[in-house]
Amino acid sequence: MADKKIGRDAGTGKFKPVKEAQKDKKGSVVETIKPGKKGK
Repeated sequence: MADKKIGRDAGTGKFKPVKEAQKDKKGSVVETIKPGKKGK
């Protein structure tokens, strides 16, 4: 299973689309979540 990416606003912590977060590098964070053993 592939890693899952989530975009967040750095100031508020609210979710946003990953593409939008990648464009706004100063005000956003893209988190990569790896699946656990139960997620397989």
